[in-house]
Amino acid sequence: MRMPHVSFVPFIVATSALCVAADLGAQSALPLAPVKASGGTVTPAFEGWYKNPDGTYSISFGYYNRNSEETIEIPVGPDNFVSPGDPNQGQPTHFETKRHWGVFAVKVPADFGSKKVVWTLKIRGQTWAIPGSLHPNWQIDALEGEAGSGNTPPVLKFDPKGPEGAGPFGITSGPLHATVGQPLTIDLWAKDDGKAVGNISRDGRAGQSVTLTWFKHQGPGPVTFDPPTPRPSAGEGRATTKATFSEPGDYLLRVRANDASGLATAGHAQCCWSNGFVKVTVTR
Repeated sequence: MRMPHVSFVPFIVATSALCVAADLGAQSALPLAPVKASGGTVTPAFEGWYKNPDGTYSISFGYYNRNSEETIEIPVGPDNFVSPGDPNQGQPTHFETKRHWGVFAVKVPADFGSKKVVWTLKIRGQTWAIPGSLHPNWQIDALEGEAGSGNTPPVLKFDPKGPEGAGPFGITSGPLHATVGQPLTIDLWAKDDGKAVGNISRDGRAGQSVTLTWFKHQGPGPVTFDPPTPRPSAGEGRATTKATFSEPGDYLLRVRANDASGLATAGHAQCCWSNGFVKVTVTR
């Protein structure tokens, strides 16, 4: 198994990468600092990289919102961008409280070599620029199974006959179209290999082993989900939620699918969950 040599302390990568940040002396950079209800910063974290079946690579990022109650909005732009290339490469603009692992990944070509992808956040007078690379020490088994168990992450699709995706890069669907205040129905299909609970599924059916959680990932206004944690049906693995938008604009929604390995928040082992993204354009 290939795992980051410090994967059990996920913020070592964040704090060491802060050498390129504009403010190295900020006390809020300390991962063990007391968590306040509000007023804290958000820092990106480089989680590691993995190889895709087509020979490309995915570089995975997460974040830490150093608040226990305050969610934070940082729109794509001079205060929230990925470089080089398009400043919007799927990073979140809405930051839930506390630590979130592997919330998006940047796909890079097979010949990426020693280059770097940098995610920069600026908030409350501080700048955090976290580089991700293909350094061998940070290869993770996001698709191949953790701890030699062969346990692979759930597989997601937004159409029963459509393409599938797994791991932090996952799969993206849309754009869908919605109206402010009117619920938008979103269906997805989820399945897992069942190995996390020692019950290998012979037919690939979804079951109780997949836990789904919906989030607003990008967008100008609050989004509510009903339910926020839909349960996949037995057999086909279909799960439905309704998203209601408060403001017009372009949104990116994220669903996180965890297997039954116990990593309910998609934790330090860097396996066992997948992301699904849905683009939505909302009008009045």
